[in-house]
Amino acid sequence: MDTEEFLAGSTKKLGRKTSEDIMAESWPPDGLIGDSGAVHIRLGMFGPERYRCPASDMLKARGLRLRDQAVRKTETLESFTNGPFMASADRIEHPENSSYGYRKRPLHDGLRQWTEHALRMYSSAFPPDADLRPAQSPWVYRYSPPSTVNQGAARHYRISAWGRCFESADGRRRELRLPVNRLRKRNETERAVAALVAAEGNSDPRVEEVRVIQFALSDGQSEPVFEGSRAQALDLYRAHGAPAVRALLDSQEYRPGSACVSCVAAPVCPALPKAKGLLGIADRARPRRSWSSTTSRGHQSCPARGYLRGLRLPPDGTRERNAAAERGRAIHQFLAERHSRRLATPCTAEIPADWVPDGYRLPDDERLLGAELLRHHAEVCPLRVPGTGPEIRVEPRLVFDDTSADLVVMADPDLLYRDGDAWVWRETKTSGRDRGGHEVLATYPQLALAVAIIGAGLLPGSHAGGRVELELLRPGGVDLRTLDPCAPQTRTAAEKILRAQVSSWHSELLFEAVPGPQCTSCEMAKWCSARPSRGDREEVSR
Repeated sequence: MDTEEFLAGSTKKLGRKTSEDIMAESWPPDGLIGDSGAVHIRLGMFGPERYRCPASDMLKARGLRLRDQAVRKTETLESFTNGPFMASADRIEHPENSSYGYRKRPLHDGLRQWTEHALRMYSSAFPPDADLRPAQSPWVYRYSPPSTVNQGAARHYRISAWGRCFESADGRRRELRLPVNRLRKRNETERAVAALVAAEGNSDPRVEEVRVIQFALSDGQSEPVFEGSRAQALDLYRAHGAPAVRALLDSQEYRPGSACVSCVAAPVCPALPKAKGLLGIADRARPRRSWSSTTSRGHQSCPARGYLRGLRLPPDGTRERNAAAERGRAIHQFLAERHSRRLATPCTAEIPADWVPDGYRLPDDERLLGAELLRHHAEVCPLRVPGTGPEIRVEPRLVFDDTSADLVVMADPDLLYRDGDAWVWRETKTSGRDRGGHEVLATYPQLALAVAIIGAGLLPGSHAGGRVELELLRPGGVDLRTLDPCAPQTRTAAEKILRAQVSSWHSELLFEAVPGPQCTSCEMAKWCSARPSRGDREEVSR
């Protein structure tokens, strides 16, 4: 493969000024150190957008970091969800190599349970195959352009894919197995890059046939990602891999989110707003983490529950998606789709009988109740506010860096809309009952974060006039509550609730389970050995 095919014409230099101003005035290029001539690209950099930041991936690929980068604090427990599985598989498949399977940090009980389950699923999905054997080392594609190539190009390139590598004894066939928690659709770039690694990694001229499979650690299911000849793998890379590599190395796109936790450039990132003291905690001695209101809800229920959700272990869907919760999610999606229409118009009370969005299954009583609640929404639809249409943001991802606590704070309002020059934060909640509490901040603590964000002026536009709204949809009608983030009493109450939400979680190190009645509805209980047995549950119920 020649240079043009590999890079697809990518010769741009890191640090050049653009309309996106990737380095920003506060971040001069000479503030970066590292060998930008050695590029290491990983298959995971082309995965789901929600968990990736192109600019951060570009810096990691080029091996660049801030000159005065602080030493990163590490968690007490292992936080790499599938790392223990890979280490255990290495020990099984390479018993002769003592360097495989090294683990530095202890495992949480739930992660240990998941790892044991994952190994069982892997073994059932891939029984011993006499025609395939583990490769001696993981496959890495390496490329060094000729010295005549434009100096803007790197000197060395590496592309790798995190998975299990197998090959036939004669070297003609290769199989790359990609572990995932659950099967998901792979984009063309992922297919192309994985195929390249399998075909050209650790260069072996004997390779003729290539197969890439993804397998689910949750249930052992597998499906092919790519199957074909070595030539077909290279053709796929030229068509879909090379342009994506070029785009990644020249990326100017910031996408703040969970990636900000590990990003080396987060302290100076122009797209990550600094929000010193947002959560009311002044303690940077802990490892850097991400936090949202969902984080606290899980932790308060049971520290292990919140921790395992944070590891993104597959939940028990029968526990998490009961009929009432499913109806609430369906209503939220219906409203999000309606509010997102290009020609946004106020919602009306005309709700179709088949209003339930695809992917949701509701019993008839919940479907009818949902339609009734949606009709009540029409009375207070925010698009009724004059001039709201062009300035509406449906479920936007808001991310802030609380530098006092070294936390990446994330929030997903149901809706943000303009009223004049001020932003209004709307949360919508549903209930099958007409009775409800009056202390909305205590009942819906995510509102406390909304009050803190608007009250601190962290959203663009006018600070004055901003407000937080809670839309309560009940069978008997709709109740619209309004909170003024600038009112001292409201700010004080919100700050108190936020500190209570964050403090115990922030100081947590081991996230041990607290068994109790809540285990019966915990979607993470299947990974918890501390959950009550059936006999214990029956004893409690008596």
